[in-house]
Amino acid sequence: MTHPRRPLFVAAILVGSFLLFLVQPLMARLALPRLGGTPNVWNSAMLVYQALLLGGYAYAHVIGRLPLRRQLALHIALLALVALTLPLTLADLSGFGAGLEVFWVPALLFASVGPVFFLISAQAPLIQRWYSADPAAGDPYGLYAASNVGSFAGLLSYPLLIEPLLPLAEQSLIWSIGYGAMLLLLLFVAAARWRAAGPDEAHIAAAAPTAVQSPVGWQRMGLWLVLSAVPSGLMLSTTTHLTTDIFAMPLLWVIPLGLYLLSFSVAFAERRGPARLITGLAPVVVLLAGGTAMMSQPGESLWLLLASVALLFVVAVALHTRMYDLRPDPSRLTLFYLVMSAGGALGGMFTGLFAPLLFDWVWEHPLLVLAAAALIPLASLGAWQDRLAVNDKLRLPVLAGGLILAFVLAWYLFVSTTSGAQSAIWALYGALALVAAALMFNRAAFLTVFALMMIGMGLAGHGKAYAYGERVRSYFGVYTVTDDAKRGMRVLAHGTTDHGRQLLDPDRRREPTAYYGRTAGVGLLLGHASDLFGAGAKVGVVGLGTGTLACYREPDQNYRFYEIDPVILGFSTRGRYTFLSDCAPDSDVVIGDARIALEQEGAGQFDVLVVDAFSSDAIPLHLLTREALQAYRRSIRDDGAIAIHITNRFVDLQPVLAALARDAGMEAALRIDRADAGSVLATSNWVVLTPKAETLAALKQASGATEWRALGPPASTVWSDQYASTLPRFRWNTLIGIQP
Repeated sequence: MTHPRRPLFVAAILVGSFLLFLVQPLMARLALPRLGGTPNVWNSAMLVYQALLLGGYAYAHVIGRLPLRRQLALHIALLALVALTLPLTLADLSGFGAGLEVFWVPALLFASVGPVFFLISAQAPLIQRWYSADPAAGDPYGLYAASNVGSFAGLLSYPLLIEPLLPLAEQSLIWSIGYGAMLLLLLFVAAARWRAAGPDEAHIAAAAPTAVQSPVGWQRMGLWLVLSAVPSGLMLSTTTHLTTDIFAMPLLWVIPLGLYLLSFSVAFAERRGPARLITGLAPVVVLLAGGTAMMSQPGESLWLLLASVALLFVVAVALHTRMYDLRPDPSRLTLFYLVMSAGGALGGMFTGLFAPLLFDWVWEHPLLVLAAAALIPLASLGAWQDRLAVNDKLRLPVLAGGLILAFVLAWYLFVSTTSGAQSAIWALYGALALVAAALMFNRAAFLTVFALMMIGMGLAGHGKAYAYGERVRSYFGVYTVTDDAKRGMRVLAHGTTDHGRQLLDPDRRREPTAYYGRTAGVGLLLGHASDLFGAGAKVGVVGLGTGTLACYREPDQNYRFYEIDPVILGFSTRGRYTFLSDCAPDSDVVIGDARIALEQEGAGQFDVLVVDAFSSDAIPLHLLTREALQAYRRSIRDDGAIAIHITNRFVDLQPVLAALARDAGMEAALRIDRADAGSVLATSNWVVLTPKAETLAALKQASGATEWRALGPPASTVWSDQYASTLPRFRWNTLIGIQP
């Protein structure tokens, strides 16, 4: 009898999964100069990976019907063939046009990494199948836990270790070496199993059945599908919800995906204790954390961040554990993983593809949380609930009384959230959670009360957004336009970040506000453009926003705006914001990625170039690299100036700009403009770079007593398309200092 050699199979499956989830952020970094860094780009990438994973699992299911030796030989031969495409590079695929990014991004990633990802993704089910070829090997499903440990390690190692230390070329080379190591491990696996089946064997020898023995019917496969779709969709919706309405922190996408992967390791582990414990706690966590799923929080809230990620992890463990309990005999292992992968792809398609087209907010998130509540196992809290479940005389009065009480509490919760009475809000929220727990013996009642909790907590905020403004969702995010009657202004918010304000008073609506006031760095530069560059100065602006900067235009000046999202331009063309129509109606507006457009246009076309293109608080790495600055420098005249907006709550960009300026041989100065609380202005940090010291000296002189500062010490490494990492520049004290 062949020895199972379990450690060898564990190592092979772990290394493959490590490489699989290491290649995802690696490809994202390779594509960053062309795709940007919005959360929806990551969701589109995840959709591609889930589709490729589904294809890989289908391939594993099909070749699983071949004799064992043919499986081994075919898979290793294909892996060796695909190795010829290494090292990883980005495919040369032109864009589909503005507004079609939802299709172009997946197509680009599919063309770039499709074959490699497809074959490696098939290894988790294949290696488990090969492992079970030895009847003495035991249950192969435990190896899937090792697979997801490898995935989790690969995902975290990229932002924490690989990206901060290595340029992209070396990252791709090291990944290719890892691919070779994986191929070598598979050769050892093939040697270990080559004798498990003779050359005439038709199929893999099945291990002794260790799981449910009933036939695999459509109903059971449908349940597998749903149990895998909901956590997958919830992982992506949690990412979007957090970065849109809770906590616009860079690298935040790593946390939901990492916890999602870790949930498989818990749910599929041979030791069942942790999975059972977390599954038992799931209803409590859903009630305490899930009721906030509809909240749209203005500003960061650390406790909501923690509650959201805890909810995702617990729900994913509970649903994956239920799926594990329904697993088939190992002889049908590849079918199980194929259906599970199809469910993951469906969840990803719903969240990453259809939801941005169907909803104007992240409504998929509360819908998926509610679906999770409908699927998690509900355990009885005591014998009294068991008795109520079967006692017709008591059950109906208790349910009716509980639901009436829940509706009353939900109404008062809505009133409290409208008025902002925090102590009453959480008291009522807790009371509703207790009612839901008491009615847990009836799932329909439990779900009704839980839905009332979400509505009570979130309806007031959404009602204000719809009643006093409008909300629009595009591929690049969720934008909310609201009128602030107290301060007499209209505000554009992208996620949790204000991106522009306009005064509603007709006599003052041309006045620059927010980060663009007359004492801000960009205001001083544009306000003195005629003095610095003479009559007819030409100005380029990367990032339209509300169009505030248009009102610095003098009659003889020419302005051109670059905006990647047509929805943003729509706010100006439809009159929601009138800066552009009032002050520069004949200005050019180029729709598309500004860096690509500037690289294709003529050199020396501007006296001033303004770069202000953040996505919520996410850092546009591809706009702050050596290559990007070269494009900006090329677009301005020899005595021109570049103004870059670096206001950010989480990342200190001063050292980054200082390193870029030194590398490019440019002069630089920083202007920090403080704004009082309640002002129509916002505190802003602007850096002005220029090839000539005389231009900077003239700007300082024209600014009068306004203070300009030298940039601090430069970062040790210059950001480039090959290397850029926000982790060394992250303001951890800002994160820790945020109060619930």
